[in-house]
Amino acid sequence: MLLSTRSITLSTSSLLTLLSSGCVTTEKYNALRIERDAFYEQMQRAQSDNSAARAQAASFKQQLDALSSGGNNASALAANLSQQNQELASKLAEMNSLYNDLLSKVGEGPALPVALTNELTRFADENPELVSFDAQRGIVKFKSDVTFNSGDAQLTPSALTAINKFAVILGSPSAKGYELLVAGHADNQPVSAPTRQRGHLDNWYLSSHRAITVSQALIRQNIDGRRIGAVGYGEQRPVASNDTREGKSANRRVEVIILPTTIGGTSAMANPVSPQPAVTIQRAPERPELNK
Repeated sequence: MLLSTRSITLSTSSLLTLLSSGCVTTEKYNALRIERDAFYEQMQRAQSDNSAARAQAASFKQQLDALSSGGNNASALAANLSQQNQELASKLAEMNSLYNDLLSKVGEGPALPVALTNELTRFADENPELVSFDAQRGIVKFKSDVTFNSGDAQLTPSALTAINKFAVILGSPSAKGYELLVAGHADNQPVSAPTRQRGHLDNWYLSSHRAITVSQALIRQNIDGRRIGAVGYGEQRPVASNDTREGKSANRRVEVIILPTTIGGTSAMANPVSPQPAVTIQRAPERPELNK
């Protein structure tokens, strides 16, 4: 049975109008953030349930294939497993629908602070070949074709320069309260033999390694590692058709999603621009070079 979710949609233009008129109190603004935090928890639970059901369905399918190859003696058990597998597939589809619905709501509600939005917009405008910025959803997108060499997870010099500038923005008073999710994505083209030799065994590995590389580059620029999560989605979340060269290029990307929570799990908007206490940052160990 699908979880019921309450719509938290609030247009940016409506929010800005309310803010400019002085009608939104701090309490109401923080309440919106708390609602959005709860939404993220729902989304994470849905993703966890999704992964568990996917693994269970795969296990049943393997058993079914093995039994089917053993002849008619296992036909009754095979039929039973087939029914269970169909039920799991239905449940998985249901959870996928829920998760996609939740994901589509990311970015709805209050926008980022105006100062931060302006900084990120200017950053994207200065690096259009590398970066785009979705102000409504709070997502900075790095284009993999110019951020990395083909089939690799090492940053190009121009991309490293841009990420260093991005880190300055993320460390500014308007942004330093936010947590960050760095998400790697790939197209559906299978990785080549040279790419596998570098340690990127498939698109899941490649997208994950690229997300880790960007995360570590930010940490080296003194972004607190506790603010950062890294995840790879492989080819599972395309933004364009993989039937065209342009579509595949658009799908190869690393997104940095600016989340509405702080390290402690509270609303980042409770005090969006006040300086935070100094933090002694323990830098993560360097990732060893992959086999070339």
